[in-house]
Amino acid sequence: MIVILKQNHDQKQLEELRAWLEEQEISIQVNHGVHSTVLGLIGDTSQVDSDLIEALDIVEAVKRVQEPYKKANRKFHPQNSVVTVGGVPVGGGGFVVMAGPCSVESREQLCEVAQAVKASGAQILRGGAFKPRTSPYAFQGMRESGIDLLLEAKKLTGLPIVTEIMDISHLDSFAQVDCIQVGARNMQNFELLKELGRSKTPVLLKRGLSSTIQEWLMSAEYIMAGGNENVILCERGIRTFETATRNTFDISAVPVLREHSHLPVIMDPSHATGVARYVKPLAVAAAAIGADGLMIEVHNNPAKALCDGPQSLTPEQFDDTMRSVNAVLAARR
Repeated sequence: MIVILKQNHDQKQLEELRAWLEEQEISIQVNHGVHSTVLGLIGDTSQVDSDLIEALDIVEAVKRVQEPYKKANRKFHPQNSVVTVGGVPVGGGGFVVMAGPCSVESREQLCEVAQAVKASGAQILRGGAFKPRTSPYAFQGMRESGIDLLLEAKKLTGLPIVTEIMDISHLDSFAQVDCIQVGARNMQNFELLKELGRSKTPVLLKRGLSSTIQEWLMSAEYIMAGGNENVILCERGIRTFETATRNTFDISAVPVLREHSHLPVIMDPSHATGVARYVKPLAVAAAAIGADGLMIEVHNNPAKALCDGPQSLTPEQFDDTMRSVNAVLAARR
């Protein structure tokens, strides 16, 4: 349930309303918008008399929310959220590019790529230290030493870092990471999501391999219900019957999420397609449709990459992609 208050409402009456609701074990989320203040009522509101609340002088309207996600719901939070990652705002009208190698392979590789993507306009460095792989024999990442190298690259370039967590037991290793990525395979690892909800570190939540948008938002709800509202959604393609690309890039997810949620949404054309030559046109499409940013894989030598080389751009290709994306953003403005 949400309660929309009238402008210039009486503060004493508001406190009385809050006290009455809290007596009924209803928690209240207050969102101050430009034109109105919205109270999000969380808990068992089935016994709450909405007509009684709507009759109060300070109340403009009362609406019941049918969707199972509350904190991620735009009805509870009409204004777009902005999540700050190491000083870089994501959401709120800007456009943020996270770029870097799929996996951290060496100091030289990471630092070279980090400097290149920064020169081309990336604001956040991505890189995998722990790597979930389909085959147990494939490269699994440098693990904790990979995070150490990411922190070195951050010191060198000033770029905040985002990297993927695989398990709750690894959380201590992420203490200095600016944004923790939850990958597609872990989107419904609810114990991990609960633990991340107890943190204040921003979370980049990727869509599951075959997850609906509602399931995705419910996973975001797990994090937010724990107290961490710094969640960024990342569309990375879903599994369909199509085999021409690695996944099917759901461009429509952006306007759908815009309607239903206030959380920032970025797009990952690298994992969606699995083919480097498709990344640029889909990055341009993501910029055109109103996404809050991109996540793109860049490698200084894709042919010798230990992970996902076929979908990785060279620094030169990334620079060309950024020029096209910036042209679209300029036209959008």
